[in-house]
Amino acid sequence: MIKHTSHDPSDRTVRPDVGPENAHAVRDANAASRRSVSVEQGSGPRLTFLGGVGTVTGSKYLIEAASARILVDCGLFQGLKTLRLKNWAPLSVDPRSIGAVVLTHAHLDHSGYLPLLVKNGFSGKIICTEATRDLCAVLLADSGYLQERDAEYANRHSFSKHKPALPLYTRRHAESAMERFAPISFGQEHSFADGLKLRFSPAGHILGAAIVELSSGAAKIVFSGDLGRPNSATMVDPTPIRRADYLIVESTYGNRKHNDGDPEQSLAEIINETAARGGSVLVPSFAVGRAQTILFHLHRLKAAKRISGLPIYLDSPMAIDASGIFCDHLGEHKLSEPECRGACNVARYVQSVDESKSLNSNPMPKVIVSASGMATGGRVLHHLKWAAPDPRNTILFTGFQAAGTRGAAMVAGARSVKIHGQEVPIRAQVRNLDVLSAHADADEIMAWLRNFEVPPKMTFVTHGEPTASDALRRRIQDEFGWNCGVPDLGERVVLS
Repeated sequence: MIKHTSHDPSDRTVRPDVGPENAHAVRDANAASRRSVSVEQGSGPRLTFLGGVGTVTGSKYLIEAASARILVDCGLFQGLKTLRLKNWAPLSVDPRSIGAVVLTHAHLDHSGYLPLLVKNGFSGKIICTEATRDLCAVLLADSGYLQERDAEYANRHSFSKHKPALPLYTRRHAESAMERFAPISFGQEHSFADGLKLRFSPAGHILGAAIVELSSGAAKIVFSGDLGRPNSATMVDPTPIRRADYLIVESTYGNRKHNDGDPEQSLAEIINETAARGGSVLVPSFAVGRAQTILFHLHRLKAAKRISGLPIYLDSPMAIDASGIFCDHLGEHKLSEPECRGACNVARYVQSVDESKSLNSNPMPKVIVSASGMATGGRVLHHLKWAAPDPRNTILFTGFQAAGTRGAAMVAGARSVKIHGQEVPIRAQVRNLDVLSAHADADEIMAWLRNFEVPPKMTFVTHGEPTASDALRRRIQDEFGWNCGVPDLGERVVLS
């Protein structure tokens, strides 16, 4: 039985004036209205959806079992401005009351709020896999640096109403968050207070990604995290789970199926066709996971002489660091050491800003892999300003593009996008090779669900845009006959 106990409408409030330039106003305006999630008496754990519902970002799920408070994932909201503003609103639960955080994986939509949580008083342990810890050390530091840079830019150009503009958090806050990490191995059991036990199983998706199993005397709760694809060229298959009393399953591609086909054949065709017309291929890529997969395929194509001899550049210090971590965790992915080293060596690493800028002044055809995957920030924006207006070039996206991002606009056919305050015309060819996606599609999610030997008492469909989540909910109900629902932001249920 699912007992609905609370729904906090304040979680839906959006402040149009929130940003690094006016963080003071947000803090002051929200201080009086801050609400804490109350601990209610019940016969089972309580689950509150603090993020990752109605969107593919901001994942945060609060579990309360007796006196234990565990936050599963602690992600930043990204994409639409109305979502990004939520990062500045106070969390509806006091960070000091949270005993531990459990991470499914390192991507910022699952981990990027951690520095702010620590800044605001969280002092517990952050439990994750060792690879997730290593990747978070790179991702969170970079996120803090970018927050500082954005605030500095606002101050330098004097468009802030507040003096000084403040970052959401800093690189130092990210370093403080890393001191809270306490990694465990896949399959290792970790015990919290009141008999609550944790175990990680590989989810595929990216290095270190985990399916979370939380067990108490009352219930077994499973969080899918972001499920990877079966038969991935680089990552292990998602672990089959046989039983759960309650299941929280992602739905990023809940209403879509990836295109079939050979990713290397498609890559070869795109690169060779672009080079033949004298253009370059720009690949906006997620620095962690996607960049390493792309480099692996490019290495194989180069070795087989299936693409021309044009140079390949990896222009993302974070992706460069992540590639080294990928090779440090042999055995947690499918690549042998020679394959891993070959993938990491196929591209020339671009470290300095000056070298990055020089790529755009060189007219020779080339392949540039640069963060970020949805063209939301980073060095790829400077490359887009150079590459997008030229019809000889190709902008190659490689997976899901969240609503409100430049990537989503370009894939949808936008004629221009705004970058650094200027409208940049899109005349280059724009492609999205979703066969390279690290997310399971709708059919693959359903195949993973078929491993359950007994239907969960309730399945919550999360981490998807509304149409995707509802489509997956309908499929689960129609094909399996399971109890299934799509929660609202701030909704709380008692699992009894």
